[in-house]
Amino acid sequence: MRRLGDCHGRMPWPRRGGYFFFEPGEYRGTAPGVQRVVRVGTHAVTSNSNSTLWSRLYSHRGTRDGGGNHRGSIFRLNIGLALLEKEGNADAFPTWGKGSSASRHVVTQERSLEVEVSRYIGAMSLVWVAVDDEPGKSSDRAFIERNAISLLSGFRNPSDTPSGGWLGRYSTKPAIRESGLWNVRYTSDSYDPCFLEVLADYVRMTIIAYRGRHETNHI
Repeated sequence: MRRLGDCHGRMPWPRRGGYFFFEPGEYRGTAPGVQRVVRVGTHAVTSNSNSTLWSRLYSHRGTRDGGGNHRGSIFRLNIGLALLEKEGNADAFPTWGKGSSASRHVVTQERSLEVEVSRYIGAMSLVWVAVDDEPGKSSDRAFIERNAISLLSGFRNPSDTPSGGWLGRYSTKPAIRESGLWNVRYTSDSYDPCFLEVLADYVRMTIIAYRGRHETNHI
């Protein structure tokens, strides 16, 4: 695994792929000492999308100076909301999550929370797998993401419950609190077991493609 805060664009990222986040202090109930997945994600699931795996991860990580744009990352938005709820400080940031863009004045007012979100999310680790098929809802990336979320969600697998101190317990979104994931969509769905075979194939191809490189920070 690689800590998100240490990641950069010069690493050998595949053009497209899926990713799995892990959070310090969060472990599997069925395997103590083994970290549990806290978020599943991908990108380019709409036709003609030009986004890359790194550009998506960068939007989650934020900038090197600690800033970020939660309006471009639902992951950042939800972590910020949970931080505000935990601290009882929502009134101090009434514009958080409002609108798809913001004025420079609003961005300046929100910066301290963006920095806090960057610090929190930057401490998370991730693994990724290359899935470089064409963008679209029928892509293998979308198929893997949807079913991985459904499989890992606490709705279906309550044995891997979050710790008592998990920030997501303060989320204003029931799907996050009840699933134990920083995901909302697909958390209450059933999963197709066939996705595991698809994922396994891409994991094998990723290992073969990246074997021998100087940096082997992949699954």
